[in-house]
This record gives sequence, C-alpha cells and structure tokens, in this order.
Amino acid sequence: MALGDFLRKQFIDVIQWTESGPGVLMYRFPMQDMEIQSGGKLTVRESQLALFVNEGRAADLFAPGLHTLVTANLPLLTNLQNWDKAFQSPFKSDVYFFSTRVQTGLRWGTQQPITIRDKEFGAVRLRAFGMYAFRVADAAVFQAKVAATDSSYTVPQIDPALRNAIMSGFTSAFAGAQVPFLDMAANQAELAKQIATAVQPAFAELGLALESFTVENLSLPDELQKRLDERISMNMIGDLRQYTQFQAAQSIPIAAANQGGMAGLAAGIGAGVGLGGIVSDAMRGAMGTPTPATPNSAAVGAGAAAGAAAGDAPSGETKFCMNCGAKLPAAAKFCSSCGAPQG
Repeated sequence: MALGDFLRKQFIDVIQWTESGPGVLMYRFPMQDMEIQSGGKLTVRESQLALFVNEGRAADLFAPGLHTLVTANLPLLTNLQNWDKAFQSPFKSDVYFFSTRVQTGLRWGTQQPITIRDKEFGAVRLRAFGMYAFRVADAAVFQAKVAATDSSYTVPQIDPALRNAIMSGFTSAFAGAQVPFLDMAANQAELAKQIATAVQPAFAELGLALESFTVENLSLPDELQKRLDERISMNMIGDLRQYTQFQAAQSIPIAAANQGGMAGLAAGIGAGVGLGGIVSDAMRGAMGTPTPATPNSAAVGAGAAAGAAAGDAPSGETKFCMNCGAKLPAAAKFCSSCGAPQG
C-alpha cells in the first residue's frame, strides 16, 4: 500500500448510516483516528437526523437529504472552531445519527396493583395495561440527556424510564378525572387521551414525542373483582323476598316427584320466606327505608311449615301423603295408595 493511499484513508469523504434493524434510536459514526474531508458528503436518509458535536457541544443538525460539508452548511461548527469563511482543511467532529421513525408495539402495564381513590368505591387497587408508540423529536436534547456518548442507543435501554413516566401520568390522570371506576372502564379511549396528555411533558423532557397511547384493559385484583361480582349479582336479583318466592315456586314440581319431598319443601319454603323477609328488612334498614309493619315473616313461614308437616288442615281440604305424595283427604289417617300412617 502506497503512502498516499494510507493518508487518503484517514479522511472521510462520505458519511452515512444504514439502520441495522428496528429499535435503534441513535448511532455514533466511527471517527477513531479519522477526520472529515472538507467538501465531503453527508447522506441523511428519510426518518433520520444527523447531529455534529464538537468537543462535547452540539453544533449543526441536518435533516434528510444529501449535504456537502462546507463552511456554509456548518455555521455553528465553523464558529466553534474559529475557521475562516473559506476553510479547506479536514476537521474532526463527532457525528451522531438518530432514527426518527415511530417506535411502535411497545407495551406498558402495572407490575403491581396501584391504589387509587375512587369516587364510588373509595380506595381501590387497580391494574391496567396497554400499548404506546414514540419517536425522537429533538435530537440535541435526546443526545445530551439520554444517549450521551454511547456508540448506540436502543429502545430497550429507555423503555423502563418511559414506563415509569407512564405510571406516574396514569395515576395523576385517573385521580384528576373524578370518574368512578365502572364509568372509566367503559370509556377507556377517553382515559387514554387524559393519560397521554399527562405523560407527554415527561417524554418531551427527554427529546421524545408520544405518538400514540392506548388503554387495553382496566381491572381489579382477583379478590376485589369477586366482591364487585357479588355486588352486581345482588343488584340483578333486586327484591330478595320475591326472588326467594320465585325459587320456592320453581322447586315445587321437583319436590312433588320425590318421596317425602313436599314435607321438606314446606319446611324449606317457610324458612326461606322468613329468611327473605329478614334480609329484605335488613337491607331496607341499611338504606334508611322504613320497614313496613307486617306480620313476622319467619313465624308465619315456620307455622305454615309445621302445619303442613303435621297434616293439620281445615275440613274438606286435601293433603299429600308424606310417603308417596298421593293426594288424600285432609282428615285421612292412612294413605289409600301405600297405607302409610299420616300422623
């Protein structure tokens, strides 16, 4: 190799960067023992920015295109180096390329349930997850505050910091919304907008722009979700007394088909009606609704059950055999079908 060829290889005529793959946010062009030739070419592709840094200070920023490196195109660097307007000598500077493409498909979520003060339920622990996308918006700020002098900087390196910023914004947005959890869960798109608004300043401080943000799911921990399901079930049942009566009516055909079923059903109806009345009255008391003056439901139900079991009934009425369920006169002492005593 001739001496002239060796010297020429110490000068850089073309500066460019071809991204090796997605997820790279910054790449430092290798400048070890090499100088940039005055009049050399700088190629900045679409979705890229190039930043010249001189002795640790950001100088000129280049947008996509083909640039000739002369004094006119490097005003800040020329001023920092105190060159005259017609400099011809090679110069040394660090060149950083930045990918401005939107980094998509990134996920965020609560590692542990976070405690939120809810308008309806009070303090609740909440879980949430979704997706977000961002891009490098201010290359100089990103290089100074985040990437620094690294040879390259990738999405996985900054992802933990961005997730923390999202969690902070999520907490403040949910608390400031003053909307119950049930309503917020039904309006996840609006919640996502509020979180994005709260998170955007934290991204801007790092030289980034939040391009999209979605909330895919809001949920409670398993034990709280179980309590919520129970509350929803009670609301669906409505009047507990009527629900108990309905359940008893549904059980009559089943009990009549079984031996001794009607006697057990009679006792069950009495106990169920009494329990329904007690619970219903308790719920009215808890809601501040006056309890209507009615006979003691439990006593009436228990008396009815005892009467049915003993066969006591007004003359002329009928009853059912306690053994086979056959229909008998109320005064019958023995069953005409199976002969079993009726007590």
